[in-house]
Amino acid sequence: SAKKHAFRVNDVEPSTGTGYPVPFAWVADGRVKHCVGNHAGLNAYGINIVTLQPGAASAQRHWHEQEEEFTYILSGELLLITDDGEEVVTEGMMMGFPAGFENGHHLVNRSDSSASYMEVGTRCKDEVCHYPDIDMHLVCKDGVDTFTHKDGTPYDE
Repeated sequence: SAKKHAFRVNDVEPSTGTGYPVPFAWVADGRVKHCVGNHAGLNAYGINIVTLQPGAASAQRHWHEQEEEFTYILSGELLLITDDGEEVVTEGMMMGFPAGFENGHHLVNRSDSSASYMEVGTRCKDEVCHYPDIDMHLVCKDGVDTFTHKDGTPYDE
């Protein structure tokens, strides 16, 4: 039979949690991610449909040296938190973060109901991700991720 190219979000197995070291992993408790780009076989960029329950965040506040990110709010209300402060984002709003834009960002759900968004990001085999609020960097070399302290020493797995 012919391969079906069209699918629904719920056809994709959801994932929870992060690869963050234990002291920082709590931030995504209540985050459910469907990696729809992976499901579609995309390699140059990732596309995820993410739902944040009340109290959950998208990630630790961060910015990328090489990768670009784009986010579109599908439903609900979230707070976009950057170096510039907090901004309410709601259904139909979008935001972009160019590579090397040194302004840490993340989304937090402080409402009383779930909210969903689509995130699109380039994939680089070599990358450094900065987390301005915590003692952590993500260093990616040849597609292998290593979380380190800001002084470069790795976190114990």
